[in-house]
Amino acid sequence: MSDTEISGYTYGEDSVAESPLSMAEFEKLKQTVMWSEEDEEHLRMAGDVLDGQIDDVLELWYGFVGDHDFLLEYFSTPEGEPIDEYLDRVRARFGQWIRDTCDPPYDEDWLNYQQEIALRHHRTKKNQTDDAESVPIIHFRYMTAFVYPITATIRQFLENSDHDAETVEKMYDAWFKSVVLQVTLWSYPYVKDGDF
Repeated sequence: MSDTEISGYTYGEDSVAESPLSMAEFEKLKQTVMWSEEDEEHLRMAGDVLDGQIDDVLELWYGFVGDHDFLLEYFSTPEGEPIDEYLDRVRARFGQWIRDTCDPPYDEDWLNYQQEIALRHHRTKKNQTDDAESVPIIHFRYMTAFVYPITATIRQFLENSDHDAETVEKMYDAWFKSVVLQVTLWSYPYVKDGDF
């Protein structure tokens, strides 16, 4: 599926929210997670490895969410009924998120789209993209806690390649740094003004 066929995927479009961070501030954040050009190289390699496995990755992640009612509720009606269409639309964008994560360098369009993703998790824009009648916010505690499963589970897929163990580890580290960067950026709407 190409990104033009993904419902609600608006990367690079004028409708996307503008990041509150300048590129200079973003650069400092990258330095804080010890980001390097080598990480960019290894993320692109990871993208090549993951490209044919994205459905399998999503199957694992969705299975994890589905096994925990308190996570599934974020894609359900306020009464607790999962919204299949909402889950399907988010799944398509989640697959594209994997591709975007593995496609550095991260420019201003990428940075702006992180703010858009942040707002779509927060009560500011939750449910609007898909016109879903779901709960109004994804609570921040689960966004940060989800860093671990989204990171730990990716290793097995990175190992499905001809790369040696050292290269797999470097791809994994680059993925981890990127996920930490992104979840940090997604925290912006949840933080009191002036505190981010």
